Amino acid sequence: VQVEESGGGLVQAGGSLRLSCVVSGNTFRTTSIAWYLQVPGKEREWVAAIGWYGSIIHYADSVKGRFTISKDDAKNTAFLQMNSRKPGGKAIYSCNEYFSDTPGGPPDRYENFDWGQGTQDTVSP
Repeated sequence: VQVEESGGGLVQAGGSLRLSCVVSGNTFRTTSIAWYLQVPGKEREWVAAIGWYGSIIHYADSVKGRFTISKDDAKNTAFLQMNSRKPGGKAIYSCNEYFSDTPGGPPDRYENFDWGQGTQDTVSP
């Protein structure tokens, strides 16, 4: 399985950006996908997750109301629409298949794929 993230860049605070995650080599329509954020010196943390059938979605408190996750099974692609960006310097966004300890729960068990390169994002003041 290969994962390729794209869409990161430089954006001003208050602006928007849309990330894409293309997964190849698996049955994407039965894959639950989460987006993760890693800033220098900190652990990677999930920010948004969508269950494989699309009806269960989770957001971290830090992005609720500003980010929207979606997936297009026909294109083997997941998206993260990021609006109302807050200044925060550089960060890497990555995606992965996630599993939860509880049915329909958030990404709290493990991630299944080898991590891709991610896509870098910078929000300026």
